[in-house]
Amino acid sequence: MEHRRLGRLGRENSVLIFGGAALGEVSEEETDRAISLALEAGVDHFDTAADYGDSELHYGRWMPQIRNDIFLSTKTGKRDGDDVRRQIEDSLERLQVDSVDLIQLHAVCDLEDLDRATRRGGALEAAVKAREEGLVGAVGITGHGHEAPATHLEALHRYPFETVLTPWNFILSTDESYSWDFEALIEEMGRQDAGLMTIKTVSRRNWPEGNPLEGQRRATWYEPFEEQEHLDAAVSFVLAREEITGIPMVGDVGLIGPMIEAERRRIPLEEAQEILSRAPGYSSPFISVPF
Repeated sequence: MEHRRLGRLGRENSVLIFGGAALGEVSEEETDRAISLALEAGVDHFDTAADYGDSELHYGRWMPQIRNDIFLSTKTGKRDGDDVRRQIEDSLERLQVDSVDLIQLHAVCDLEDLDRATRRGGALEAAVKAREEGLVGAVGITGHGHEAPATHLEALHRYPFETVLTPWNFILSTDESYSWDFEALIEEMGRQDAGLMTIKTVSRRNWPEGNPLEGQRRATWYEPFEEQEHLDAAVSFVLAREEITGIPMVGDVGLIGPMIEAERRRIPLEEAQEILSRAPGYSSPFISVPF
């Protein structure tokens, strides 16, 4: 599997990232199969979050075996500094580790929320203190929605985050305003040598049933691509951008194998664009977000 440098952290990580959201509500047996499959394929970046169900507990069972061989990141969705500190400590306990390589301020999606996260006594201050104390190796930021790239650009103007996790896929690239914001973010990240990761690689659309949390086939809040042709094209499209160091795999254990296969089967950018341009029912997942 291809590895890319995660910005100024200097770590060469696999382009596919194991996304802990897939383990939120699955059994130990399903977890072990998924993690084993990823490790065998060469995945060595494992990401999760405090609010991904049992994910950190599942990871914790594996840490004695794999901690020295992987890059481990988690996230906090809290905005108050004291709450962030407690959540980091709780995450370390669940993960059964003394430190993580990266803590990310999670789901910072607009400027109002960025203000909360970066205010005095807020999340950023607590994360930086945790880094100074050796509990975390670096501090990053994540977010969803159409405002995410512009919000993350402003975040980099306020603080030199080591990493950014922001949405990018073919359908988002066709939105002129969104694409402009994304390119501006990439330019600034290049200046700061920050590591860029992107999400929603294989998102197809919102679930069409009406309520996205009822009657869906997959454990994701959006409907993902499931056909191998579309998965191949979606992964190929995103990884054609050399600035993108990694993409978390889709939050459903049943699609981890097909995504690994998609990374192996990458196709030229023009072919990927042509396939995705005629994918039926393809639209932004952020038209309706259930949280």
